[in-house]
Formats: sequence, C-alpha cells, structure tokens
Amino acid sequence: MKVAVLGAGAIGAYVGAALHRAGAEVHLIARGEHLQAIRRAGVRVLSPRGDFTAHPHATDDPAEVGPVDHVFLGLKANSYAGAGPMIAPLLHASTSIIAAQNGIPWWYFHRLKGPYEGYRIESVDPGGAVTAALPLHRAVGCVVYAATEIESPGVIRHLEGTRFSIGEPSGLLTDRCRTFSEAAVEGGLKCPVERDLRRDVWIKLMGNIAFNPISALARATMAGICRHDGARELVVAMMRETVEVAGRVGCDPGVSIERRLRGAEKAGEHKTSTLQDLEKGKPLELDVLLAAVVELADLTGADVPTLRAIHAVSDLLNANLVRAV
Repeated sequence: MKVAVLGAGAIGAYVGAALHRAGAEVHLIARGEHLQAIRRAGVRVLSPRGDFTAHPHATDDPAEVGPVDHVFLGLKANSYAGAGPMIAPLLHASTSIIAAQNGIPWWYFHRLKGPYEGYRIESVDPGGAVTAALPLHRAVGCVVYAATEIESPGVIRHLEGTRFSIGEPSGLLTDRCRTFSEAAVEGGLKCPVERDLRRDVWIKLMGNIAFNPISALARATMAGICRHDGARELVVAMMRETVEVAGRVGCDPGVSIERRLRGAEKAGEHKTSTLQDLEKGKPLELDVLLAAVVELADLTGADVPTLRAIHAVSDLLNANLVRAV
C-alpha cells in the first residue's frame, strides 16, 4: 500500500510513522525545519504507549511521489480549497482522499439519503472550490480521537488517544477503507470503519464547536473552561443547540452533554488547536466548526442564538487576525 501524507504535521506525521511501522510505503509531504529534521533523523514519536522512530520518505514536492493508493490529508480544513495543485500529482483512477478534519466535512451531504442529499454547505465549500480540489467520489471521512503536538522539528509528542475512525459517505464498507484500516491497526492505531461516520462527526463536534472558540476568546484551557461556572453553562448551551441541528439533518449523536463535558475535563490543561493557532498568529479553523452549523440551522429552521453570538465574536477575532497577517 502506497500512502502520501499531505500536511505531515502533528497528526499527519504520527499517522505516517505508524503506517510506515506497519510496512506501508509512506511519503510525508512537509516543509521547513520540520521537513529537514525528518529527512535527517526520521519521525521520532514520544508516546506513553512506547517511543519509536520511523524513517519514511519525506519531501515538499508531491510530483516526486507520484500516484498513491491513499492521500491522508493532515491539512487544516481552511487550506483544502487551495490544495488541488498539491494533490493532483498524487492521484490515479482509484486514489482515495482520507481527510482528518474537525467539524462538518465538505462531503457531508454526498450520498446521504433524505431531503438535503447533495446540498453544498457554502461556509465549508465556498463556490464548490473544495469539491473541485477534493472530488467527492474520492472522499473518505476520518474523525480523529488522538491528541498530538510537534515538540520540536521531526519530534511528535503523542499525548493521548489512538483512534482514527474512518468511513465512506455512502455508508458502504469498501476495500479501500478496509485496507487502510488494517495497515493503521498493524501500525498501532485504532481505526474502525464506521457505517455511520456522521455520528462520530457530531460527537466530536459537540466538543469542538464550544471549546475551540471559547478557548481562543478567553485564552483558556479545556479544564479551565469547565471550572468556570459561566463558561461551563455557555458550553452546555452551545452543545444543546448543536444536538438540535444534528437531529434536524437526521443524526442523533447518542452521547449526553454531561458525558462530553466529562471527557473534556479529562483532557486537563489542554490547549485546543484553535487556541494554539491563535497563539501562533495563524488563521482560525472556524468555518467548519461554527459557521457550518449556523448555516445548517438556517437551512433547517433551528433556533441557535448562542452559536450565532459566539460565531459573530470569534469570526471578528479571526478577521482581525487575518488582517494582521
């Protein structure tokens, strides 16, 4: 199996190292000091499950890799629309694109039976630009339940979790999902193939939609948000509205708000990816988290006043950040 990891950052390099350990032919596409460090000494993974080092091929040029069986996409969702030129050299007729993203994916309504089948979510896929770069027939969803960070160039600190749930938009159990899952498991990851990955999307989103923007606005960790009575109530309100929207598009996450809060508390003094991006001066990945759900609320007639308010102020924060860049 030949795999290219486009965006071999904290999550991408971790997955690539695991797949390489399983015997897959892995090509990491990265840049800067991180790329140079991987070329010199491989990917060093520091993990409570055991440290290891992998030495996959690494490059900044996808044309050097050529067509692969799977592209594992480790980019932020706000980079997808511009990723077409990087992805094109990696594709053959049956290449899958496995997108490890938070929030509502661009493929959400693809092959989803019901009144919204085929609906394009403008906030996620503006003008169809993401679909043009990442064709829907190649899409395989991936919901990440692992926390990693780049400790230093070429060194990945694995903090917790090894689960990467994948699934087809159609719900079918396909060979392309099965082969990727088997390699991931052989490399030490959990990689269940789900018939209803959309449920996982909403379970993960229940936390992300609240904790990510609040953490950026308040410069607070997940545990810090949970300890603050007012902030905790705000999280509950946002989760409740999110579950309402999920139900209106035909999905029941099946997880209580209290359970999701307990899971967040266990993360401790963890900075969300949005807060980390803010501290680095990077644009915030908010469209797939907040804007998409507000758009779906408009589509379905759901009342989401809390989500609208947090979306407005976090969108202003992001706009100021982008202008500063």
